Amino acid sequence: MPARRQFDCSNCPAYCCSYDHIEVTDRDLARLARHFELDETTAERRFTKRVEGGKLRVMRHESDEHFGTACRFLDRETRQCTIYEARPRICRSYPGTGRCGFYDFLCSERRSQEDPDYVPSFTRG
Repeated sequence: MPARRQFDCSNCPAYCCSYDHIEVTDRDLARLARHFELDETTAERRFTKRVEGGKLRVMRHESDEHFGTACRFLDRETRQCTIYEARPRICRSYPGTGRCGFYDFLCSERRSQEDPDYVPSFTRG
């Protein structure tokens, strides 16, 4: 039985979407291509990039007010995934446990700031 989730993604500014390396497997790429009705070569070129000397395929990023950059498919207003049904496996399984460390941190910060909407700034610079 999977661990019961002790976090609510809808109350988070999507920290996991800011990870530099959101891996895209061959299966993920095929899912993305189907979602956008593209061939896999075009989907790979538009939505991903190669890192670590070409060994790893990851999602492309765009500017983000909270984290510097985040996955290009993160809606910057709603903080929700715009390709939820086609998202990569790593996103589907995140965080892999019943708890999310960032969500615990965020809740603690919101309590100490006495602001239920507080989002700490993590822009890279």
